[in-house]
Amino acid sequence: MLAEARALYEAGAAVALWPALQLTPRGDGHTVLVLPGLGATDRSTHLMRRFLKGRGYDVHGWGLGHNLGPRDGVEDHLLRRLKELHSTSGRKVSVIGWSLGGVFARMLASLQPELVRSVVTLGTPFTGTPRATRAWQVYETVSGQPADDQARRHLVAPTPPVPTTSIFSRSDGVVSWRCSVEQPGAAAENIEVLASHLGLGAHPAVFYALADRLAQPQGEWRPFDGSRLGALVFPDPARVK
Repeated sequence: MLAEARALYEAGAAVALWPALQLTPRGDGHTVLVLPGLGATDRSTHLMRRFLKGRGYDVHGWGLGHNLGPRDGVEDHLLRRLKELHSTSGRKVSVIGWSLGGVFARMLASLQPELVRSVVTLGTPFTGTPRATRAWQVYETVSGQPADDQARRHLVAPTPPVPTTSIFSRSDGVVSWRCSVEQPGAAAENIEVLASHLGLGAHPAVFYALADRLAQPQGEWRPFDGSRLGALVFPDPARVK
């Protein structure tokens, strides 16, 4: 947890590397919905959304204030939001979720896969025991829901039927990284970065990976290749544990 203080450095690194990040692929203008983590608001994803907007996407926050979990009406609101964004643009929506926001992102893709172009999660616990985080008690307190909610886990744990990327860090001080490891498949992958949990949403390596993933033409998904930047930026997520 003490290492989570490096989140400030990671955000500063993203700002310092902003000119270099402008060399990442530009997108095709499709809509991207960004969901914040537990207790956070859209302010926490401001830098990420600004970066993605600069890459040419139509970017939206979740617009619900603090993320206090699946309180009454939250999931229905997100489903309506997804449908509205799809209807307005006439195109599928990519959904990015940070921590608990990624749980909602996977839920949306599982319930409405025909509306979702891709899902990218950042430090999201979707497998293993729900209590393998340092925030499960906070989650239960603010949401009024049990951390081990089987009905929701059945929606979130399986790989969504859309292109899916899980970005995680083995030095995550909040969520056990093992709970964020996706089963690689035809359109599912893991990307490992060297980051704190609190810094995942403002980390230059994460921004690079997001730009690369979102820029893929629809229907032409390929696994991420971070070899050009090397293992010090993108370690092999399948290496010996």
